[in-house]
Amino acid sequence: MFFNTIDKKANNILSKFHFISIFFLRVSLGIAFIIHGYSKFPLPPQKLMEYFNFSPFLASFVAVSELLAGILIILGGFLKSGLGNVITRFSALVIVVIMIFAFSLAHKDWFVTKELFTSEQIFLIIIGLYFLINGNQISQR
Repeated sequence: MFFNTIDKKANNILSKFHFISIFFLRVSLGIAFIIHGYSKFPLPPQKLMEYFNFSPFLASFVAVSELLAGILIILGGFLKSGLGNVITRFSALVIVVIMIFAFSLAHKDWFVTKELFTSEQIFLIIIGLYFLINGNQISQR
């Protein structure tokens, strides 16, 4: 009973700020991908080509995809229409696909290890999945 009362009071106060938490998730994810993509410029990214034996086209495609997905996940949140929702979900899909490939190519030895759960990569894919599933819809309790 006591904790239910505290929970209701906390919800009354904090529910007004729910959109801010979603905004922080969106902007953090977007900035992370903008930085990851931009750090691979100028194109084609030589380190990516050498480390993964990617072609110049594929390495450039990855860099541009990361950069654009980061920009679009942020932009999608400012468009309060079906277009914004589609942009959010599309960019989140790109982010999730990139992260799946990152795990399978660069971090395949991380599955169910301490490295997985202490890395930024796990949080990037989880936040990407959140926006892929929810789009711009803010769930309310």
